[in-house]
Amino acid sequence: MTATIGLIGGMAWDSSAEYYRLLNTGSRRRLGGHRTVRSLLLTEDFAEIEALQRAGDWDRASELLAADARTLQDAGADLVLLCTNTMHRVAGAIEAALDVPFVHLIDATAEAAAEAGTATVGLLGSRFTMEMDFYRDRMLRHGVNVLVPDEPGRTTVDDVIYRELTQGIVTDASRRAYAGVIAGLAERGAEAVVLGCTEITLLIGPDDSPLPVLDSTRIHVERALDMALDMALGPAKAPA
Repeated sequence: MTATIGLIGGMAWDSSAEYYRLLNTGSRRRLGGHRTVRSLLLTEDFAEIEALQRAGDWDRASELLAADARTLQDAGADLVLLCTNTMHRVAGAIEAALDVPFVHLIDATAEAAAEAGTATVGLLGSRFTMEMDFYRDRMLRHGVNVLVPDEPGRTTVDDVIYRELTQGIVTDASRRAYAGVIAGLAERGAEAVVLGCTEITLLIGPDDSPLPVLDSTRIHVERALDMALDMALGPAKAPA
């Protein structure tokens, strides 16, 4: 049995479903048999969150997601994940609202890059993620430099996220367009590419990219499973 994982999802729901799938396939892989993860999922209405993003009302967004985190904690979550890259813009407010651990997606992704010996990554994500400083600054804390696409690459990446992936639309044309953007990042010195939007995992896999892929969704899930299993097992017993 694992600890109970709380998930703040719905931004968009397609990738939140992927979190649920990956958590449980990961549990089966690690523990065998019919083992599944104890979890709680609270979903936001993405239309409301997107409107707050577009309006730049990050304060209201932080209030909503912090309240969600507390709800999950009160319902029995032993640790909490936020199933979106962009909304880690308000991760500090969520962490401050919790007494249980918050599994920070950017920290997990940066540590995976550092462990792989990657000094410079390309970052694909929403325009907010690519153009604001919160993602790059957090990665830099771990010694990982970040490059973002030039225009029109940023527009291409953002349009595919909001017009297609968050609507459940996945096309080969967009996959090829993303591969071209990644190739441009490689030419500028990126050694790997971070899929810095949870929906991008639905479009791009290792075989679709000219650079090694750091899939933030899968990395985040694996970190959560590590923590949940460690919490369930408790402190290791000292040798007799």
